[in-house]
Amino acid sequence: MIKHFISDLHLSEEHPHLLRMFDRYLKHYAPEANELYILGDLFEVWIGDDYLPEWLIEITNSLSELSKSTKIYFCHGNRDFLVGERFAKSARISLLSDYSVVDLEETPILLCHGDTLCTDDVAYQNFRDEVRTDKWQTEFLNLPIEKRLAIANGYRQQSKEATTDKSNDIMDVNQQAVDETFKKFNVDFMIHGHTHRPATHVKHQQYRIVLSDWGKQGQFLEFKNGALKSFRFDEHGRFEDTEVTGCSVHKK
Repeated sequence: MIKHFISDLHLSEEHPHLLRMFDRYLKHYAPEANELYILGDLFEVWIGDDYLPEWLIEITNSLSELSKSTKIYFCHGNRDFLVGERFAKSARISLLSDYSVVDLEETPILLCHGDTLCTDDVAYQNFRDEVRTDKWQTEFLNLPIEKRLAIANGYRQQSKEATTDKSNDIMDVNQQAVDETFKKFNVDFMIHGHTHRPATHVKHQQYRIVLSDWGKQGQFLEFKNGALKSFRFDEHGRFEDTEVTGCSVHKK
């Protein structure tokens, strides 16, 4: 069983090179996997399943085509938390909850986007609590598309401005939140994205693997033959792999 994990692609029409890299990934690398887990922020912004410009239609069709050979799972991120059942059905993907546990050779692995672990960013957590309510989402999705686009662009600008004023520590995960999450789900392995700080963190024989965002290169984590490897590539197809050292899934 081969599994892939990706996150934080932030796809948008404004960054065509990301669209080209994702297209290359879907056609040349993803078909090797039995399962693909997208751990949030696949899109830079998502204003509702009823908004599908041409570039999104192409992605929808590509995901649907991949699903014929690879089971695709999607966990909402802070940018695309409004992805709904309509899109999931069209793209033939399965929506995950904020936290999901999957098995890698009988070893449970916790998957999440990672934003819920950044509890020191109180302003963001308050915003997250608001926009994840049924009331807020219903009111937002009932607005005209043009209005939703304007609001989303306003949020993006506010986020950029707020980021410049926040310390790096505030925007990273809170260790206590991480420890409590490990304990709550009774696991020793976790994979997430969100922070854009790819690394493997080890504490008390608990492993937390942080996926990379996509920029000049794309990245995916592959589980194959009992090992985890991180692959990087560009839109021309060059890539290298790095084994996630010290991280064995045969602990239990």
